[in-house]
Amino acid sequence: MFQAIQILIHPKSQIMKKIFVVFFSITLLVLCMSCEDLFNKEDPGTLGGDQSPIGAVGAATESSSMEIAGVSNFSASVIALKNGVSTYTGSATVKNEALKNLVANIPGITVVGDKVSTTGLDFKVTKEGLELKTGPGAGIWVKYDSNVGDTYPIGSTGKVRTVVAKTGVDDYPYGFMLIKVIQVEETPNYLKTTGISKITYVANHKFGLVGVKFTVGDGSNVTFPIYNSAEN
Repeated sequence: MFQAIQILIHPKSQIMKKIFVVFFSITLLVLCMSCEDLFNKEDPGTLGGDQSPIGAVGAATESSSMEIAGVSNFSASVIALKNGVSTYTGSATVKNEALKNLVANIPGITVVGDKVSTTGLDFKVTKEGLELKTGPGAGIWVKYDSNVGDTYPIGSTGKVRTVVAKTGVDDYPYGFMLIKVIQVEETPNYLKTTGISKITYVANHKFGLVGVKFTVGDGSNVTFPIYNSAEN
């Protein structure tokens, strides 16, 4: 009798064991994949990628040769590159009081009359993006592969920069071309500035930073084109 019962139960027991093993294996696989995603998830405040020629020693950055909104004669160049951080020196003539007040709050920038200059502004410039390493606004300015809605923390201010536009088509005028861009916006109230309500960084994966737009309290804005001597 017991032998008959064993014969009847045994096949079902084997099936249940197989089902349990399969279920356990699938569950374990899903957990492992979830853990891998958790530990490999990129820190939004970290910029990776290979060193960009745009941040190499001797690389130059300029804006328009014409005065825009009281700003002229802007030029900068990389004078040092150490441990992936590029140090810039640069200067500009700034007659716009709101912009002058803004940059005066950035460590490493000196304002004397209408002359604005720096001898130690640090950036990490890679083929994946651009990160400011100096002052209270330190943090990523842009990651080229980001999407609209992505954010980057701004130092320890508790504020963030937000990706506000990325069309994926050649629709942004740059010199005599139309290029694809990503636009990242921040509210610079951590700099205790007056007059400037928003700053928008405009960038392209090949040309790097291609423009900076300043918006004032009444909603009007001005964009300064940026031209780099090197490309990614």
